[in-house]
Amino acid sequence: MPVHQVNKTIGEINERIRKGKAVVVNAEEMARIVNKEGKVKAAREVDVVTTGTFSPMCSSGLLFNIGQQPPVMKVSRMWMNNVPCHAGLAAVDCYLGATEPSEDDPLNKVHPGRFRYGGSHVIEDLLRGRAVHLRAQAYGSDCYPRRELDKDVTLADLPNAWLFNPRNCYQNYNAAVNLTSRTIYTYMGPLKPNSRNVNYATAGQLSPLFNDPYLQTIGLGTKIFMGGGIGYVLGSGTQHVAKPPRNERGIPTSPAGTLMLKGDLKQMKPRYVRAVSIVGYGCSLSMGVGIPIPVLNEEMAWFTGVSDADIQMPIKDYGYDYPNGLPRVLGHVTMEELKSGEIELNGKSTPTVPVTSYSMSLEIADELKKWIEDGKFLLTEKQEDIVSL
Repeated sequence: MPVHQVNKTIGEINERIRKGKAVVVNAEEMARIVNKEGKVKAAREVDVVTTGTFSPMCSSGLLFNIGQQPPVMKVSRMWMNNVPCHAGLAAVDCYLGATEPSEDDPLNKVHPGRFRYGGSHVIEDLLRGRAVHLRAQAYGSDCYPRRELDKDVTLADLPNAWLFNPRNCYQNYNAAVNLTSRTIYTYMGPLKPNSRNVNYATAGQLSPLFNDPYLQTIGLGTKIFMGGGIGYVLGSGTQHVAKPPRNERGIPTSPAGTLMLKGDLKQMKPRYVRAVSIVGYGCSLSMGVGIPIPVLNEEMAWFTGVSDADIQMPIKDYGYDYPNGLPRVLGHVTMEELKSGEIELNGKSTPTVPVTSYSMSLEIADELKKWIEDGKFLLTEKQEDIVSL
């Protein structure tokens, strides 16, 4: 075990937050501090580093309960604004996936896969206070005699409405190109033929899991900023990679860790939870997530001092390799290079296109920073580790 010159506990940091004495900086600021002052001095001076990301996160959805009204029913099929929900839970519990398309979207009938409206749009409509049409069917039983329900509901009408997101906050991801001779349409956005653009999706030095690459402070029970409200980490997300290849700084060099998150939709704000329609792919949900990283020692100061130049992303072909499951990596590029607006690829200058909003990610990190400085947000101890070594 390393011997640290600086040692703090989350309890001690929380006490400083309560007294208004905690030093809180966002991850962009911390990168400059560590570069200038070094990790030991940074660990002494800084208590919390706030991170943020705002990006489409397809593996998201709404777990909700519609309540009962006489005569009661056990729902077997449900639609919200003609978007199918999964009703195979309890009597009136349902799950609405963010990427589920509407059954009657006129664009889908003409161009299958190019959905304009889906589950993510229902979630945003509810969050904005709009009425959503609920339609439900049931087979009926002695204890649940109702067979049909048809009415408009708002978020206020739902007794419970939680975002349960199976896979958010990817720790690194691919930089996508297309080596075929035609434009293709992907969840990374449209990719022009012959690698004429590179699309990427990460907030880089602001991204939560780059600032704690071994997940030393993040696990079951970690309290977070989620969609403008309070949320929690439930553990690793689906497709979590526990032992990714890493560079000399400990940063994964391929898609790696993911998080499963939960938050109360009724606490959230539409600014940080937005439906998106990705042409040729379908719908997704852009989620705003911010995670505080306690600077417990100089090792955590070093990790939170990560800069865009330290982050290497794999370049992958989405024209042939990705759809055919081929693992080929065309090379690596730093986040700093991607943010410059163009990189050299195959001997030519190629424009880069962010799918993640860096400005919104920074806003989220700063909003969480303000919550902590104002004493409105205390840190939590994780109750279970997420395997990351």
